[in-house]
Amino acid sequence: MALALKQGRPIRNVEAIAERPDGARIPFIPYITPLRDANGNIAGAINMLVDISERRQAETQQRMLLNELNHRVKNNMQMMQSLLYSASKQAQIPQARKVLAEASGRIAAMAAAQRVLYDTVDATRYSAQAFLDSVCETARQAFPPSVRIVCQSDPLELSNDTAMPLALIVNELVTNAVKHGLGGRSDGTVRVQLRGTVNSFMLSVEDDGPGFDLEAVRNRTSGLQLVQGLARQLRGNLSVTKQPATRCTVQFS
Repeated sequence: MALALKQGRPIRNVEAIAERPDGARIPFIPYITPLRDANGNIAGAINMLVDISERRQAETQQRMLLNELNHRVKNNMQMMQSLLYSASKQAQIPQARKVLAEASGRIAAMAAAQRVLYDTVDATRYSAQAFLDSVCETARQAFPPSVRIVCQSDPLELSNDTAMPLALIVNELVTNAVKHGLGGRSDGTVRVQLRGTVNSFMLSVEDDGPGFDLEAVRNRTSGLQLVQGLARQLRGNLSVTKQPATRCTVQFS
């Protein structure tokens, strides 16, 4: 009220707590509006307090339900990944083992992204650095211990809608970089970066391998086809450069 009288303006979009004589506390929204006389001078103000206790209770319940849903999704993904991994070990046909192992890795990447969404405070956005760390560490577990994956990100927050497509893209590009970019070596470094500009984001995965021609191999590998499809889902595109190092880049809006 004092602020409204001093500045001569309505007070909106503020929440406060009122304490009743019995000690009970109630969340409310004030709607304070200055009153002016015929000359336009402040003559007083009127205030209305709107009790938002029920809304707060509904928001708390909604957060609890969302946390429970995220927890169940995370557990289900981990169970699915475990089942696929076990199936890949038991498969007798090499091609079946390969397909099941790839599916297991992709589910693991999605589960890593889900863990970040589950742990974040904001229900709609997530930290890019925490996301990259989680997805890259999950992918690294499938490689020899001497393979290093270095992840760096600008201090960005991304919409939850991008989490699953981006997790699959990172997993696919990192896996390709280790399998093909390192030339079969059991050691080496893969660098993953996520940068942000005014209008777009740019994910890059870089290795020291000889590189490849995207046009020549795009129809021979299901992994790159998956990456291109997911990039389009993010309203972006995939490009590959060979100098000074092999770099796969996905730029999206």
